[in-house]
Amino acid sequence: QVQLVESGGGLVQPGGSLRLSCASSAFTSDYYAIGWFRQAPGKEREGVSCGNTSDGSTYYADSVKGRFSISRDNAKNTVYLQMNSLKPEDTGVYYCVADCTVVRGPRVGMLANYWGQGTQVTVSS
Repeated sequence: QVQLVESGGGLVQPGGSLRLSCASSAFTSDYYAIGWFRQAPGKEREGVSCGNTSDGSTYYADSVKGRFSISRDNAKNTVYLQMNSLKPEDTGVYYCVADCTVVRGPRVGMLANYWGQGTQVTVSS
């Protein structure tokens, strides 16, 4: 079964940067679309990003466009989420996901079949 392990979360000040890592020991990154979700306390989960989508593009939520980006290191079998210009509202638990799908309709959404355990990101002064 697919295994995903996130790391790199922590406390950062507003305007700062953080890079999250997602290591996989049991899946092929080229085969699955890899992405990220996040969830703040008391809030609905939000699809942050999904790479390798059906239309060939990388999806980013409007709330993070221009600030977050996905990259990967194939040699390390690791996917990264680079987060810049962080805001307090970016606070939450971030989950690495595999086999993500972007659902487009009146409101865009994301689905994923495989989830990591999550890593806490706190943006606060």
